Order: sequence, then structure tokens, then C-alpha cells
Amino acid sequence: MTGDDDTRPYAVVVNDEEQYSIWWDDRELPAGWRREGTTGTRSECLARIDEVWTDMRPLSLRRWMDEHAAAS
Repeated sequence: MTGDDDTRPYAVVVNDEEQYSIWWDDRELPAGWRREGTTGTRSECLARIDEVWTDMRPLSLRRWMDEHAAAS
């Protein structure tokens, strides 16, 4: 089965560092992850991630960089 013919339902998930992934919709989420709100095919969920995850840096790094930029 390739990614294009995978029709199982997926959910977009996000962790506390605002990093995104997909997870099978009918499975319990791993610790530290929560649902973002989007469900659909694998392709639909990956398209949503492409749309919303525009800054790949973890949240803690973005905060650290903002704090140190302000101090300069």
C-alpha cells in the first residue's frame, strides 16, 4: 500500500513544542500529543500540516531566540 491509496482515517496531532504529525484516528494518542482538530485521509492531513506548520523550530527554541533577540 502506498501513501496515495491509504484510505484509513487519520488525525492531525500536535505536541507541546507545536510540532505536528499524523496519527491513526482510531488509536489512542501517545503521551504528550493532542488532536489539532483536523481528520481525514493521510493526504488531507499532510496537506493541513503543510498549511499550518510554517515554522519548524520547536516552541522552546522560538521563545529562547525571541528572548535573546530582545536582549541584544
